[in-house]
Amino acid sequence: MKARIRDFIETVDGWIFAVADYAHQDGFRCLLRYVPDPEGSREARGIKYRKLDFDEAFAFLKRERPDYVRDLHVVPEKDVIRIYRPADELPRVAKTDSKLKRISTLLAEGGVPEKCVGITGSMLIGLQGPSSDIDLVAYGKSWWKARGILAKAKAEDRIQELDETMWRRIYYKRKPEIGFDEFVLHEMRKGNRGMIGDTYFDLLFTRDWPQISPSLPGKVTGRRKIVAEVLDAEFSFDSPAIFKLNHEVGEIFCYSHTYAGQALPGETVEAMGVVEKTPTGQRLVVGTTREAKGEWIRSLTLLEAGS
Repeated sequence: MKARIRDFIETVDGWIFAVADYAHQDGFRCLLRYVPDPEGSREARGIKYRKLDFDEAFAFLKRERPDYVRDLHVVPEKDVIRIYRPADELPRVAKTDSKLKRISTLLAEGGVPEKCVGITGSMLIGLQGPSSDIDLVAYGKSWWKARGILAKAKAEDRIQELDETMWRRIYYKRKPEIGFDEFVLHEMRKGNRGMIGDTYFDLLFTRDWPQISPSLPGKVTGRRKIVAEVLDAEFSFDSPAIFKLNHEVGEIFCYSHTYAGQALPGETVEAMGVVEKTPTGQRLVVGTTREAKGEWIRSLTLLEAGS
C-alpha cells in the first residue's frame, strides 16, 4: 500500500486518519480525525462519527491504542482496510456538490489532467456538513497550473477573492506571529484560496509520486533567527514547505500551513525557528508546535514593496 499527504485511511476499528507524511517505513504516519460515535454529528455509510481536534485525537489514542502514538500517529499497514485517494473520489463527490463541480470544471477546462486534481478533507470521506469548506488538492507541477487558472477565474469574477471577514476568521484561527495586514499581504499573493458563493475553498499541494524522496533526519542544535535569500521554492506549498536558501543554514522546513508559500525565489526572507543539523548541513524548522509560537517566515522583499 502507498499513500501521500492529503489521502485518508480507514482502520479495522472504523477510525479515519488524515495521512500527514510521505514516509511510511513502519506504518502510515497520520493524524486521527474521526471515530464512530452514536452521538456524533457527522454521518456516512450509515455510521455516525465524531470529529476529534488535535489534542483530543492524541488523548483518545493514548487511551485506546497507545502503540499508535509517537510524534504523529503511526498506523500499521495490517490495520488499514481502505485508502481514500483525492483524485479517485473527486468525480463522485462533484456529482453531488454543485460548487465543487464548478471549480473542478474550471480546472479541467484550463488543462489540468483529471488524475492531477482531487478533493480532500471531510468531502473526501463523505463526512462534510452544510458549512464545510472545499479542500482541493493538486499534484506536482499541476498545482502551479491550477493556481494560475484560479487567478484568471477570479479576474473574470467566476470565483471570488476572500473578503475581510473571512481573512480575519482565518487569521484568528491560525494565530500567526505576524500582524493582520502583513498576513493578508502574503496570503493574497499566494492565490490558493477563494470563495465560490458563500463557500470557502483552498488549493493544497501534494507531490507527484516521482517527486517523493526520503527526508533526512536532523538533530536540534538550538533556536535561531536568520535572514537569507531564497534560491528555490518548488516545494514551498508542500507539507513541510521547503525553501532552499543561499545561507549557511541551507533550507527551511516549515510545518505550519500559515507560512507555506510565503516567499518566492530571489526574495529575502526573515525566519525564526529551530536549527537542526542533518547529514548534508543545517536546516531551520518552523512550526515545531501546532501554532508555531515564536516562529515565523516573512518575505522582507514583499514587505518592502508593499510599504
